[in-house]
Amino acid sequence: MDEQSGNTGSNAHEFTVTEISQSVKRTVEEQFGHVRIRGEITGYRGPHSSGHAYFALKDEKARIEAVVWRGVFSKLRFKPEEGMEVVASGKLTTYPGSSKYQVVIDNIEPAGAGALMALLEQRRKQLAAEGLFDASRKQELPYLPQTIGVITSPTGAVIRDILHRLDDRFPTHVIVWPVRVQGDTCGAEVANAINGFNALPIDGPIKRPDLLIVARGGGSIEDLWGFNEEEVVRAAAASQIPLISAVGHETDVTLIDYASDRRAPTPTGAAEMAVPVKSELVNYVLDQGTRLRAAQARNIATAKDRLRAVSAALPKAQDLTSVPRQRFDMATMRLGNALNQFVDRKRASYSQISARLSPHGLRQKQQNFASQIESLGARLQPAALAAFERKQTKVENLGKLLDSLSHKKALERGFALVTDAKGNLVRSSSTPQTGEGLNVQFADGDLGVVVTEGKPPSQKPKPKSPSKEKETKQQSLF
Repeated sequence: MDEQSGNTGSNAHEFTVTEISQSVKRTVEEQFGHVRIRGEITGYRGPHSSGHAYFALKDEKARIEAVVWRGVFSKLRFKPEEGMEVVASGKLTTYPGSSKYQVVIDNIEPAGAGALMALLEQRRKQLAAEGLFDASRKQELPYLPQTIGVITSPTGAVIRDILHRLDDRFPTHVIVWPVRVQGDTCGAEVANAINGFNALPIDGPIKRPDLLIVARGGGSIEDLWGFNEEEVVRAAAASQIPLISAVGHETDVTLIDYASDRRAPTPTGAAEMAVPVKSELVNYVLDQGTRLRAAQARNIATAKDRLRAVSAALPKAQDLTSVPRQRFDMATMRLGNALNQFVDRKRASYSQISARLSPHGLRQKQQNFASQIESLGARLQPAALAAFERKQTKVENLGKLLDSLSHKKALERGFALVTDAKGNLVRSSSTPQTGEGLNVQFADGDLGVVVTEGKPPSQKPKPKSPSKEKETKQQSLF
């Protein structure tokens, strides 16, 4: 080194930052390539607005950044969750923009059954808190479903076991909705099948099932994980059609078991829950019919015994009618005698009055009545004349009074009666209008006049003083 100039006399090659970054990137990718890393997810906040997911994997001593591209994220069977221990597979690379290395993940799997069980328990508590597993949501299974919808793989042994068991117990119409019962798309296909069956119209060309069975054979927790998906649980809880879950063996428990209306230990057990045994049902119906007929026979026999007992206690018909018949005969005999006696009494009565009904007696009575009438007539005529004279005198007096009160007497004394064209009495000088014709009646005749000075046609008469109005009214009377 030159002490005076401070320059380094090294011949080392100078690299740019980009060259170093690219060299490190090639070295890391060539050295490690595709790797599997086990660690705990930390810093996960869900997918970015771009669809990519960014988080980190850590253990007790180190931490490595991780990224899942959008196209890969949508295909992941197990989505990343904060605090979940996983085994991530991907490519180790660097990010030159921040001088750090990271793993680009293409698959995530829980780190063992323990991690899956912890995730399962966490999801179960979350969905239970929403009330999706409440007993009040459970529906009763139909006793004899006419159509059963089965959601399962169409090629596995499960569907054959279900159909065989249904055929043995009670042959029923079955509609199979084929789905994958394992793999990345299992959950989505099962949820779509449940929703699809519920969407069928009741009276549509494809009959809507009365009961649904979701079935799968046994397997590991990873194999059955599709039935723990949240969308499957929500579809089962929202199903309007009663649903039986038959996933795995009796010891296998999935979240759809909690949301379904009934859980079956096996697919065969689901078929047994779905329908009764037809032969047993037929025997039961026959037994009930036999018991019903026997009960009816006993009831009829008992009724007959009671009828015979009651009939024995009742009197005979001839005994019931003998006394009334005897009374009728005796009344008939008494009626004839009574009629004869009645006729004899009437004949004796007529004999007593026959003397008074002779022609001589009747003429004598007629003469007596005539004498009485003549006497009454002689007394009635003077009384009637006197009453007539009194009434005549009263009428004459009333006529004189009426004549004295007549307006004609006033006319004879020099007064006149004034009326308008309609014959109405004119009582005031202010009443007629100018030009109106009036009739003036005197004692010796009538005279027609025309008003030359009167009130105008459109003017109302002015109110007069009480004294003048009284004077006018007095004059109008004449």
